[in-house]
Amino acid sequence: MTKVITSIDRAIEDLKDGDTILVGGFGLCGIPEFAIQAIQKSGVKSLTVVSNNCGVDDWGLGLLLQNKQIKKMIASYVGENKLFEQQLLNGELEVELTPQGTLAERIRAGGAGIPAFYTATGVGTPIAEGKVTKIFDGKTYLEERAIKGEFAFVKAWKADTLGNLVYRKTARNFNPIVATAGKITIAEVEEIVEAGGLEPDEIHTPAVYVQHVFVGTNFEKRIERKVTSHEVKA
Repeated sequence: MTKVITSIDRAIEDLKDGDTILVGGFGLCGIPEFAIQAIQKSGVKSLTVVSNNCGVDDWGLGLLLQNKQIKKMIASYVGENKLFEQQLLNGELEVELTPQGTLAERIRAGGAGIPAFYTATGVGTPIAEGKVTKIFDGKTYLEERAIKGEFAFVKAWKADTLGNLVYRKTARNFNPIVATAGKITIAEVEEIVEAGGLEPDEIHTPAVYVQHVFVGTNFEKRIERKVTSHEVKA
């Protein structure tokens, strides 16, 4: 049975105010840009968004900030978005900062059905405030809860009609674990092949985790921060 859809708008019709969504990508690399625009267009509010970061002011998840659609952000880095800073300081946005490795493991645990785990990261810092601790072999660890969501949105390079996914290079980042942790996972891709068109060993996300696949065109793939070098004269 094919999982290919022609409209993301229809695929997110069940997305509602207050839902938790997980979004793949790192910076602006490997973000599901068409899905984010569809969410912006839908107008849903009070979302809890789980992603490594929150895009930039005018692109990526920053588009949802512009509409004030995000109530809470769970992320590991938020330094490239001035609108994010403004909403946080104004009390319009709740933020749960999580160490990057811990965030990745919380998402992975959610996808694996593991409710919680222990880590030494954050012990003795503000990250530990209000969290359960436990001592193993004389060392203190924090209890971290798994993260799951009503929807997960990922960007892949290729998919087959069954929903198996292949990511390209660094765009792989958070996408594979995010794909496992949503009740409904929607993947936007650059190319779709027929079932059997992908080598089994190259598949990164098995189709069992994916409910819908959408082919995007003219991806913008913006650069988060352009850095240029200047010739140094002796």
